[in-house]
Amino acid sequence: MIIGILNNQGAEKRVALLPEHIKFFLNLNCKVYIEKSAGESAFASDIMYQEAGAEIKSSKEVEKESDILLFIDPPSENTLSKFNKGKILIGTLNPLVNTELIGKLNSNNITSFSMDLVPRTSRAQSMDVLSSMASVAGYRAILDAARFLPKFFPMFMTAAGTIKPAKLLILGAGVAGLQAVATARKLGAIVEVFDVRSAVKEEVMSLGGKFIEVEGATEDKAAGGYAVEQTDDFKERQAQMIHEHAIKADVIICTAQIPGRKAPVLIKKESVKEMKPGSVIIDLAASSGGNCEETKNGEISDFNGVVIVGESNYPSTMPADSSKMYGTNLINFMKLLIKEDGTLNLNFEDDIIKGTCLTYNGELVNERVKSILKI
Repeated sequence: MIIGILNNQGAEKRVALLPEHIKFFLNLNCKVYIEKSAGESAFASDIMYQEAGAEIKSSKEVEKESDILLFIDPPSENTLSKFNKGKILIGTLNPLVNTELIGKLNSNNITSFSMDLVPRTSRAQSMDVLSSMASVAGYRAILDAARFLPKFFPMFMTAAGTIKPAKLLILGAGVAGLQAVATARKLGAIVEVFDVRSAVKEEVMSLGGKFIEVEGATEDKAAGGYAVEQTDDFKERQAQMIHEHAIKADVIICTAQIPGRKAPVLIKKESVKEMKPGSVIIDLAASSGGNCEETKNGEISDFNGVVIVGESNYPSTMPADSSKMYGTNLINFMKLLIKEDGTLNLNFEDDIIKGTCLTYNGELVNERVKSILKI
């Protein structure tokens, strides 16, 4: 069996596998084909891959000869059209947003596994790409906030007087939000956290954050730990409380998202207007509309003296460790798909394989995607 890695799409700097991951596949009697220069942006040279046992190939050779292609972002439409029937793709397909991609995968009879669909169970934690990349995003968001904020994060007692610590408001206490709490607290900031899920309160407090709670939130255990849509009454009370805390904050980190839907707008234009000049908003939900009404995806803007950073792909700004984590997640998933003799094992009785599979035999087979997209 041949495992293939193509060059990154667009500005993406991560790579699906680093040289250190190659040995796993070689031990299963698999070959690994790497397109020339595929790992350079993640500081992995062709020579490093060759020394690890991989073979450097052209894009055409990788596309044609690989049985399984591993990737970060989905291959382009042009690349997909070149794949043979039955090719297996494994990576982050984001099918709840890239709905057109589903049809292209089906029309080409491509078997695909989307790593952002990995069930959020204890058994699947080692394969959870979303959590791994969210950890990077939460960490990096705090460093960016510290870079743009014209103040110190920690309290300083100096001969020139006392410097008060920065006040942070973090919206969303998922993996990214919790990592942001931990990093901000290490830097000495005062941190407040809002989330509609009361279950995360203890985690926030254990990291040194103060949990802001609005009573009456709708919670759904079947949502797999994700936030769900709230009632209009709750949204009104939520908006008022967030506004009150936002205008006092030096930094706001936005991480709240709902799978398959536009990100909830939690910071209105009016709130930004009342924030202190020099304040910073880092919006990790920028690609799905943003939690801040004034966020511009992929841009750093200034609104009334407040710096707003619309950045949804912080993992790409730390390609070395992000690729290391991503590749390890892939390997842990591949352990379920490849037997010790190197042959394929598509066992759809396994809840992880079934829950992660997007398309098979020319059909959309993922029940969660079908349910959300109402297909």
